[in-house]
Amino acid sequence: MSNKKDGVLYIGLTKRIKERIYQHKNKVHPNTFSARYNLDKLIYFEEYKIESKAKLREKQMKKWNRAWKIELIEKVNPDWKDLYNNL
Repeated sequence: MSNKKDGVLYIGLTKRIKERIYQHKNKVHPNTFSARYNLDKLIYFEEYKIESKAKLREKQMKKWNRAWKIELIEKVNPDWKDLYNNL
């Protein structure tokens, strides 16, 4: 999630991506990091069938430096378009 190109980045994990992104966009939880920084664009996501693998990937990516995250995003979404409506 982000708020704009080269903006703040948020990495999270969910089993129900459409529902969770809707919550981010509508600030259902107003005291969260994503609400405070207006992170309302789904700019990158990965899907996993095995939850443990998804959790490992989330932990891995959270340790990455910003440049690595941006490189990954821009490989598939160079304009940082909101992918929510295409889910």
